[in-house]
Amino acid sequence: MRVQSVYLDTSVIGGCLDHEFAPWSNGIMADIENGLVRGATSEVVAAELFYAPRQVREKYLRFLSLGVDVLAMNEQAETLTNAYIGHGILTEKYRNDMVHIALATVHDIDILVSWNFRHIVHYDKIVRFNAVNLEYGYRQLTILSPREVTTHEQD
Repeated sequence: MRVQSVYLDTSVIGGCLDHEFAPWSNGIMADIENGLVRGATSEVVAAELFYAPRQVREKYLRFLSLGVDVLAMNEQAETLTNAYIGHGILTEKYRNDMVHIALATVHDIDILVSWNFRHIVHYDKIVRFNAVNLEYGYRQLTILSPREVTTHEQD
């Protein structure tokens, strides 16, 4: 059976140190470390964490040490991001949120996980992102919170 790939956005890394989100953010990290899923992130996450607190940056470095894929921006992801903007899903102000989705889509990641319920893990947005993905010849991307993906606290 193929191990699913899971893209972690910046909110999941930061969530490892947040009381409310830590059990599930750390759970998905443990799932990656234990080989239950294959981890992925991107250069965008690294850039967004540049000014993050030291503990968050250290958590990110630990995440990278697990051998996760670091996705680079490419022409296809740029085109898809611009298509999301053109379809009015989000505005340019939230470009990085759309870049996470575009990168996961063009790199054929199975699941994108995020704690961003306003711009990413939101039913209306997911439907609209996936409509554009299909229009541009990509498959639909599954977008969930870490709580829905991790094996943490499962019987």
